[in-house]
Amino acid sequence: MDFLKDTPSSAGVKSKLGSWTLLLFAVTCGASVANVYYAQPLLGSIASDFGLETADIGIVVTLTQIGYAAGLLLIVPLADIANRRRLVITQTMLLSAAAAAVGLAPSTFMLLVAMIALGLLSVVVQVVVALTASLTGPEERGRAVGLVTSGVVIGILAARLWAGLLADLGGWRTVYLASAMLMLIMSMLLAKTLPREMPSGSKEGYVAILRSVPQLFLRDPLLRARAVLAFLIFASFSTLWTAMVLPLSASPYLMSHTAIGLFGLAGVAGALAASGAGRLADRGLAQPATGASLALLAISWAAILCLPASLPVFLLGVVALDFAVQAVHVTNQTLIFAARPEARSRLVGGYMVFYSAGSALGAITSTMIYAHAGWPGVCALGCSFSVMALVFWWITRPMPKA
Repeated sequence: MDFLKDTPSSAGVKSKLGSWTLLLFAVTCGASVANVYYAQPLLGSIASDFGLETADIGIVVTLTQIGYAAGLLLIVPLADIANRRRLVITQTMLLSAAAAAVGLAPSTFMLLVAMIALGLLSVVVQVVVALTASLTGPEERGRAVGLVTSGVVIGILAARLWAGLLADLGGWRTVYLASAMLMLIMSMLLAKTLPREMPSGSKEGYVAILRSVPQLFLRDPLLRARAVLAFLIFASFSTLWTAMVLPLSASPYLMSHTAIGLFGLAGVAGALAASGAGRLADRGLAQPATGASLALLAISWAAILCLPASLPVFLLGVVALDFAVQAVHVTNQTLIFAARPEARSRLVGGYMVFYSAGSALGAITSTMIYAHAGWPGVCALGCSFSVMALVFWWITRPMPKA
């Protein structure tokens, strides 16, 4: 990995990022993270193309999340020691190749391998966020990171709709081939725009950086508690978003990919919750904000259970669930990053592993449960994850604040 190492001339560089660069970073993050979510509205088509059973198709999302978790552990910590410019450009180019491999996969085995690679390389999102923080001073860091992070939220929300539109026009493979082209374009723009001199990172070795991640969790009970909450809330989140395509594409709705993708716009409520939750955490109200959000998360499943009897009530439940999950997620990150500002990349990598593991668990279990117990079984599963999160928060709520 010598080609990724910082050069001596990069030491101590600080750069004020212009609006164009911040916009490019935001679009890169949105386009990259979308690759993790494209499959969710396409599961029915992918299963049909490869002859997979309903109970098995969740493995596609699960393996993508496993790859993402591996990238968080093995690639994101590199941002603390590597030449960040080369790391971001290299990842983006390889992500383009992985998306193309998914779109051209000739067999189930090659599809699953390509999905793992797609998840592994999509963690360029976290590297770009860390890069944004390192290229800006304290007086503008919050604004810059907030803008780039908004690209992540938009990417997650738009992925399902964009995937649905393209799939209806040209099939599910078109989605990934288009993503491959987009990521290739992004890599060229990044190569042209990124400053050649970067702030130097830690002088620790790669192995030492990796070892420090579990050590951070062993030392910090707040970090451990918030990571467990991330695991449970995103298991609940993934339970809904992975399984909902199955009843919506079946009778009586028989919705198209585009129509199913429109449900992703309900996540706008989650984006709106993010800033409010962060402000509450800044005011020392992180614990009550977390408890209220987790209670809402559990209650939301009662409305989600109304599918197929009432689509409007179901939609209300989707909005409530997205709102609650995003609020807890933002509060988690606010507390964690305030506690350990000197290890930003490692913290985001370690914390997001729990996010990815929870998402993977929700994906694989929800499709299995749906095959055997239908939509009520899925709702029971999602509500169970939510209630476990609420109980865990209640037990650990005396945890000292950051």
